[in-house]
Amino acid sequence: MSFIPLKPIPIKDRNSMIFVGMGRIDVRDGAFVVIDEVHGERMHIPVGSIVCLMLEPGTRISHAAVKLAATTGTLLIWVGEAGVRLYSAGQPGGARSDKLLYQAQLALDADLRLKVVRKMFEIRFGEEAPQRRSIDQLRGIEGSRVRKIYQQLAKQYGVDWRGRDYDVKDWDKGDAINQCLSSATACLYGVTEAAVLAAGYAPAIGFLHSGKPLSFVYDIADLVKFETVVPIAFKVAAKKPHQPDREVRIACREIFRSSRLLSRLIPLIEDVLAAGEIEPPKPPEDAQPPAIPEPPSVGDEGHRSKWP
Repeated sequence: MSFIPLKPIPIKDRNSMIFVGMGRIDVRDGAFVVIDEVHGERMHIPVGSIVCLMLEPGTRISHAAVKLAATTGTLLIWVGEAGVRLYSAGQPGGARSDKLLYQAQLALDADLRLKVVRKMFEIRFGEEAPQRRSIDQLRGIEGSRVRKIYQQLAKQYGVDWRGRDYDVKDWDKGDAINQCLSSATACLYGVTEAAVLAAGYAPAIGFLHSGKPLSFVYDIADLVKFETVVPIAFKVAAKKPHQPDREVRIACREIFRSSRLLSRLIPLIEDVLAAGEIEPPKPPEDAQPPAIPEPPSVGDEGHRSKWP
């Protein structure tokens, strides 16, 4: 039987995420496995059908496993306790130069950037943004509305809400609802970053957010978080579970599946950027073609292909 090479599959056809803690990740007999070195047990992970793997403290990963994840277009994210603090991310594909130039052109032109931000406002709140407002003014309006939504959810679920307050250096310092919100948004940021990369764009080039490594990820995640992960955080906090972060993760995976979020993210990204009403730049006429052209990929546009 001939060997069938591994290639990325579209994000819309995958499951969202898996958290891995306290184990060694390696490749055995061609399979991606987590090995419990104390008991010698193995857990197989279908790496090609996962959007991202969240690697918690106590996890080690081999070169072969990183290579396999890259081949299948799976994002590796190294996180802190409860998945809250992101240390590093292994890019699942390669950002495309045409997409980067398009994104940068929209972000650098003040008028085009404002069009994109206004589109984000419309998607998020279901109404057109107020006229003759700057980005800073729209950011202020958005902040005021978001605070009201948090208050409404706290009242709906009977949760004591004193505002969004957390310390990334001290997980236990935050109250239950802020711990749940941090865990929930970490899940959303993981799958959103994978979608941004798979679409061929740069996570750092944002429009409403700026100056952060994940500015564009925050822009896109904010468009869907109040219909997905934020209500989950309040619902879990209201139950006062012993392990709130675990309950949140399970609920986030379910809402990602039931809302078909993974099939919506890349079209959402393209819809937001299309608000700038410009055509993506075409390659220059004198562009040198690659010496060894890449084969067509069945994955998303930002995923790298692999020769058979």
